[in-house]
Amino acid sequence: MTTETAVTGQDLNTKFQALDMPTIYSAEECDRMAGVIAEIEALKKERNAAILAHNYQRPEIYQVADFVGDSLELARRGTELEEDVIVFCGVHFMAESAKILAPSKTVLLPDMRAGCSLADSVDPDELVERRDELRKLYPDLMVVAYVNTTAAVKAVVDVCVTSSNAVKVVEQLDSEHILFVPDEHLANYVQKETSKTVISWDGNCYVHHQITPENILSVKKGIPNLKVLVHPECRSDVLELADAVLSTSGMVRYAKESPADEFLIVTECGLSDKLILEVPEKKFYKACKLCQFMKMITLDATLESLRQMRHEIHLEEGLRADAEKSLRRMFELS
Repeated sequence: MTTETAVTGQDLNTKFQALDMPTIYSAEECDRMAGVIAEIEALKKERNAAILAHNYQRPEIYQVADFVGDSLELARRGTELEEDVIVFCGVHFMAESAKILAPSKTVLLPDMRAGCSLADSVDPDELVERRDELRKLYPDLMVVAYVNTTAAVKAVVDVCVTSSNAVKVVEQLDSEHILFVPDEHLANYVQKETSKTVISWDGNCYVHHQITPENILSVKKGIPNLKVLVHPECRSDVLELADAVLSTSGMVRYAKESPADEFLIVTECGLSDKLILEVPEKKFYKACKLCQFMKMITLDATLESLRQMRHEIHLEEGLRADAEKSLRRMFELS
């Protein structure tokens, strides 16, 4: 699996075409999208549905979303909705989390190809085996899972975390030894912020892992005073260049509240699109990659999901209940 740097030019055009994503939002394409958006809004009312969208989605998805946020915000919001149907414009593990926390609701994912290579890097049986081995050395060991994991993994861990609350949750656990899965970079970030021993899984988000210090320095060379906002899933040598290490929603708040007016956004490219729309008076530069999985969610797929009530998320109740425990524990400690 390969990606290209998110800059203007032929590489980016080729990447967008592979994802069926417009390189230019022409008047004709915008008119077509407006018609699709109108159909989606009508079907939302007919189906008693709400659309939740992650910050990394295509900008046109924001136009139909009832709420846009990061993983923690979306998990909380899913439990608060009054609607009977949730259409989750994100990736598969996020839709699973919505179903875990709101089992009585119908949860739809517009495109089942929208998976996550990071979530797929952890097999629950291998995790249990590794956990049991480590507990022979560290009897107090607790297993912490980033929410970027499958329901089957959430069902066998002690607590889940997001990038925004990982340090806070780990600090509150009654254990000095933590097995952190699956993102090694987020684990390394947590280790720097705590005196506890954090043992990391061998996994990473391919989108964040491929961002290099050179990507950042090449931008800073021409704009030396800009603020560098970095996601903690990035490599440690990238984190060292950050003015602030933040979750996606943390970046949004920082950009809105900071007196600075120029920022380098170091995470998946979709967040820059959101910031440009929400804070148009400031300038945002990119050192990012595209997530192929996030960009698989389209307006057309969202419309068809509502039309046909297709790609419903189903979970076996015992597994769902076990997974819910680790998510609820996260809320308690956040």
